[in-house]
Amino acid sequence: MTDYQKQYQEKLATVEQCLSLIHSGDVVYTTHNHTEPLTILEHLHERAPYVENVKVWKGRSGHFPIMYEPSMKGHMEMLTYFYGPTFYKESEPLGLIDHTPSDLAHYFTAAISGHMPNVFYTGVGAMDGNGMFWMGMNNTEEGDSMQYAIDHKLPIVVEVNHNLHHVRGGKQIPISAVTYILESDRPEQDLPSITPTALEDKIGALVAELVSDGDTIQLGIGGIPNAVGMYLTNRNDLGIHTEMFTNSMMDLILSGNITGRRKNIDTGLHVFSFAEGRENLYEFIQNREDCISRRSAEHINPMTIAKQNNFVSINTCVEIDLTGQVCSESVGPKQISGSGGAFCCAYGAFESKGGKGILAFPSRTAKGQSKIKSMLTPGAIVTIPRNYTDYVVTEYGVARLKGATVSERIAKLIAIAHPDDREQLREEAKKLWPAFA
Repeated sequence: MTDYQKQYQEKLATVEQCLSLIHSGDVVYTTHNHTEPLTILEHLHERAPYVENVKVWKGRSGHFPIMYEPSMKGHMEMLTYFYGPTFYKESEPLGLIDHTPSDLAHYFTAAISGHMPNVFYTGVGAMDGNGMFWMGMNNTEEGDSMQYAIDHKLPIVVEVNHNLHHVRGGKQIPISAVTYILESDRPEQDLPSITPTALEDKIGALVAELVSDGDTIQLGIGGIPNAVGMYLTNRNDLGIHTEMFTNSMMDLILSGNITGRRKNIDTGLHVFSFAEGRENLYEFIQNREDCISRRSAEHINPMTIAKQNNFVSINTCVEIDLTGQVCSESVGPKQISGSGGAFCCAYGAFESKGGKGILAFPSRTAKGQSKIKSMLTPGAIVTIPRNYTDYVVTEYGVARLKGATVSERIAKLIAIAHPDDREQLREEAKKLWPAFA
């Protein structure tokens, strides 16, 4: 038995031991997405009766008792910078969640540093022969947070899942820094591809027309990005500089459409901050030397993005007003997601030589309401200021806003709104902007 293996055996612990590290007034950190410590989160509420005023940093996904049990109030409440469905449907009405506004690039420096954790829990893969645990496919603020914990010798619990893959550039934790080890093998996160609807397919085709050979792309997840991916199979030498690595990107690499050969920085590399997708996506990433994970603070910083020529950002939004103000994270004042990398990528694309910032969405919501509005819904959060809104795409066409006057923007956006909404938008615009009338 090696010294590392001996330390491993000595640090094996039960769930109860791992949770005993939490005391009243603590700020607890749990990693997100691919690296969530799922067993810890399933049992975290069991510690609540013994503590008060504990704050828990929690990612957007999942449905755990700490997120919806009324008895958590005053004992364990959550902090986050990106809402998921459980947060806005169940946690918020109970007062169990508070949102910290922050861009993806500043999750650690702006968000977490305001409520610095002192107890850390993370999911990891198997320990390697050098006594290191890899933190998998998530490198948003995890690397910065864990390095802070290591540097300050704070309690760290690693939940070991031998099924987890990892990526070059991902954070590693030495066993010497680990307080407890909890073994909990379970299937790796698996998010099947979303089949685009006919409407999403039409939007995806229009967006793909804006992408040229050699461009470096950033795609999100969902029907429209998947549709875009399907229409990029006739493009050559595309690059990746993205927050999230997706199934569609893997497919485009395998088909030879993405090579990275024409990137002016990170030439030949497929660079991202986190990955989500089908189970085989993680095996693909781990086995590719050209797939690299980087900290969001560095990688999704608009100053870094701007250095990449011909950077094309493709995102969606909740709604946009006729001057180009974009809300990507709330319905009125009700938080439903977060800023994420929306502004970072839009601004980075704006400053990139040959760059394009694209917002793509259906002209109407599922309830039949226009997503293009004369004014944003009262209380709506402006995620992207109008100064940095570039291309807007719906199923009715493409509007280029960069360099356009307010009157020109109004006309362009009304032209791609749903036909049944255009007359009302015109009448409202005439009252609000005399220059348009």
